[in-house]
Amino acid sequence: MTSISKGPIRLFQRFLSTTTTTTFTAKATPSKEHLHSPIPEEFLPKGYLLTGIHAGIKKARPGQPNPPVDLAIVLSTSPHPTAAAACFTLNAFRAAPVLVSRDVLVNSNGRARAVVVNSGCANAVTGKKGIEDAWSMVRAGDALLRTHGLPSSDGERPTTNETLVMSTGVIGVNLPIAAIVNAIHTQSDPSLPTYALASTPTAWDATARAFMTTDTFPKLRARTFQINGSTYRMAGMDKGAGMIHPRMVGSDSLPTSLHATLLGLILTDAPVSPRSLQSALSHAVDRSFNSISVDGDMSTNDTIVALANGAGVPNERSSKVEGIDEGTDPDAYRIFRDELTTFAIDLAKLVVRDGEGATKFVEVSVENAASYADAHCIASTISTSALVKTALYGEDANWGRILSSTGSATLRTPLDPSSVSVSFVPSSSTDPAPVPLPVLINGEPADVDEARASEILGQDEFGIVVDLGGQGVGGKACAKYWTCDFSYEYVRINGDYRS
Repeated sequence: MTSISKGPIRLFQRFLSTTTTTTFTAKATPSKEHLHSPIPEEFLPKGYLLTGIHAGIKKARPGQPNPPVDLAIVLSTSPHPTAAAACFTLNAFRAAPVLVSRDVLVNSNGRARAVVVNSGCANAVTGKKGIEDAWSMVRAGDALLRTHGLPSSDGERPTTNETLVMSTGVIGVNLPIAAIVNAIHTQSDPSLPTYALASTPTAWDATARAFMTTDTFPKLRARTFQINGSTYRMAGMDKGAGMIHPRMVGSDSLPTSLHATLLGLILTDAPVSPRSLQSALSHAVDRSFNSISVDGDMSTNDTIVALANGAGVPNERSSKVEGIDEGTDPDAYRIFRDELTTFAIDLAKLVVRDGEGATKFVEVSVENAASYADAHCIASTISTSALVKTALYGEDANWGRILSSTGSATLRTPLDPSSVSVSFVPSSSTDPAPVPLPVLINGEPADVDEARASEILGQDEFGIVVDLGGQGVGGKACAKYWTCDFSYEYVRINGDYRS
């Protein structure tokens, strides 16, 4: 099918017996290739083996020399216990891997050493068979850990499962579980020609590619950070381009009854206690992945997993590793939490930049609110408005739509309309000292320079700032959201997703 971004489109409107024809050219989706680059080996966390391989879930495309990778496998090889944490979707139809991984984390008290991820099939709304298949993936991952002779998280033979699983793809379809289990088993013997587990940048890249569905590039980032004089490493990958409006909470916060997808995996070689890893991840997710939107649709599979294996502890201290804990060392914990949060924001932004058909990347900032909750709610409402997002695509400075969305948000503290201001802000990447363009000042329309407004909205990325003026109570809270526009290409992609 020809992409509508590559040529003119003819629209037909029928009014009674009269047909009119309009022809126009849709904007091309900008290339995202520059957002992907190899990660230097010195930035990669120690103590992990991983790979991305073809299990047979995805079909090879015409002209594609090699079948697409669709199965990611990650093992922690650290001699120290590996802490695990996760945040899961609140969608009422939570997928089988979400339910199973939550059980693994609860039963292991926040310990896991393997992660298995498949793309091409979400294993969501698949009934008892879907649950059974997810557990089959867990058991296959556990068996792989044993064949590698890796120590369990408690140093003894494991009495609980140690593998977390994630899936993404089409909903309502069963996994080809036999093919997936067989593919996992091909990584049990390093002497086999099919063995691909490694710790190289190439292996990390292949793993990130195995997450992809409609993504246009593998989303992979890494960094180093220091705590108490020691240098640690953090690397992560995520996927997502459509069905993006996550709302995730930690495994200990999920209700026991049932209440394109975003998946993410963050690995660090820092030593962190399970409870503090979960606390830090929940804090980070709320300010990153829970603050992005492509289309306003929450997935059945949204999951972010973090592992911390302590393999980066200096040799002279490696015999007595104590995990960073918010109770025993709150200063070290805050450093780790803040590093994790800024890193998660970087990963989350990649999802929005790769939004299906997106031509704009927009940061929505809400300032001087009565509470973070109110600021976050307004930013979310603006970021998910179809009217706002189509205006962004049309490069139309229609601030009335922004104001309408602001006023429709359900808040804890009422707005004072006479104190609200709205501005457009050019990107700092094109303007080192960006000057905001006010369009509403204290509830009154500003004398807008339309040429300047068109110039700002014509950029690939820019910002929208909504200042609530204290929300009538002198509030100083703020929140950010990252969103994109709605384009004709988005409709094309989602109009034939299953075909």
